[in-house]
This record gives sequence, C-alpha cells and structure tokens, in this order.
Amino acid sequence: MVFDTWLDMPVWGILLSLAAVFCTTATAIYGIAFSARTRPYAQGWTGVVAPFFGSVAILFALLTGFLANEVWERDRQATRSVLAERDGVLALQALSAATAADRQGIRESARDYIRILVEDEWPRMRDQESSQKAELAQLDLLTRASALQISTEAGPVVHRALLDTVLRLQTARYDRLAVSGDRTDRTKWAAVLILGLITQMALGLVHLEKPRAQIAALSIFSAAAVITLGLIAARERPFDGPLRQSSFPLEEALTIMAPEPKS
Repeated sequence: MVFDTWLDMPVWGILLSLAAVFCTTATAIYGIAFSARTRPYAQGWTGVVAPFFGSVAILFALLTGFLANEVWERDRQATRSVLAERDGVLALQALSAATAADRQGIRESARDYIRILVEDEWPRMRDQESSQKAELAQLDLLTRASALQISTEAGPVVHRALLDTVLRLQTARYDRLAVSGDRTDRTKWAAVLILGLITQMALGLVHLEKPRAQIAALSIFSAAAVITLGLIAARERPFDGPLRQSSFPLEEALTIMAPEPKS
C-alpha cells in the first residue's frame, strides 16, 4: 500500500514527498489559471469571493486537528504501555522476594520474558507482528505465579498481589500490540490529503485575477500543510515509524533484573 510505504519513510522522506505533491498541484493550479491556452476558460470562474476559501480551510483544519490529537494520543498510549511493562516486571521481581516457593524460578521466567520482548518481539512489531516465544514466556510466567504453593507459604495477600502484577503485565503487552497493529490510518490520511488539495484549489479560485497573489497564497498554504502534516505523520506509527518507541525501558529493567550472584 502507498500509505504504508509513505508512513514508514524517514522524516525527511515524508516531508519531501508531501512537498512534491503540494508543489505539483500548486504548479498545476497556477498553470491552468494563467497559461495562455487555459486562461480564457479559467477567467470564466472569476467572482468567487474570498470567504469561500474559509469554509474549505476550516474543514481541513478541523480534520487535521482531529488527526493530530488521535496520533499523539496513540503515541502517549504506546509510551504508557511500555513503561507499564517495565514497572510491572520490576514489581514482580520485588514481590518474588516474599515468596519462598519458586522464588528464583519466577525471577528467571520474568527475565526470559523481557529478554524475548527486546530481542524477538520488538523487531517483529516493525511488520505489525507479535512473538510466539513471548506468548509462551508470558504463559509460563502466569503458570508459575498461579502455583498454590505460593499462597500456602507466602500467604494469600502476597499471592494475590503477584497474580495481579502478572495480569497487569499481560494487559500492558496486549495494549502495546494493539497500538502496533492498528492500521486504520489509511482512510484518515487519504481524507486529510484530499481535503488539503481541495483547499489549494479553493485558494486558486479566489486568486484568478492576480498571478503574484495566487503564487504567494499557494506557497504559504503549501508550506504550512507540508510541515504540519509531515510532523504528524512522523508520529503516526509508534512502533514502526521513523520516530518509533525505543525498547530502552525494557532493556533497563533487564539490566536491573540481572541474576543474583551465587554465594
């Protein structure tokens, strides 16, 4: 898909491709309005008043604002899910200290889980995939935390806290995968770009009598649209876009959870 390729470009590629599209359409609009062959036909459209442009521009601004809000909220959700995974696994290590039963096994399982997330699942998210190894490691962690022996030796309160932590860890992972796999952006971006081009056409219509005024209006609007849409697009995909989320929080947790030295 065109939008998949475009949104996976580096930031400069996104900006350059937008600039190419808006410059091409602006040049075409100016050429139709003032070239010798089409000018007589274009002049038949004179008389469109300036406020007409405002009605189209407002629609473009509203749709762009809604898109930006959704993109940044998804980016914040991605950050929260990664931090929740880090905090959850560190809490799991702290709680395991209160369990005499399989304490070391829980810690090793948690370390394996985070290691698989960093080394296997994180690269897979660039292709909107999850890791089967991570799913199995998560199941192993839940199985160990569910052992009845923990409740007998550490008490039901500690056991309940341990289970709740594992379940929150599971929820955070599913939230992260849901954000990574969200592909509803194609229709939204198509609507925004089409409305942006229609706004350019509206600008051209209200400046059919003065070539320099039309050039100035089209140039300013095109520059604003390219910069705004380009910066929004760079944040559209938190885990496989040009400004993707780093796995550093999980790597940091893995370092903190280093195996205890043998006495």
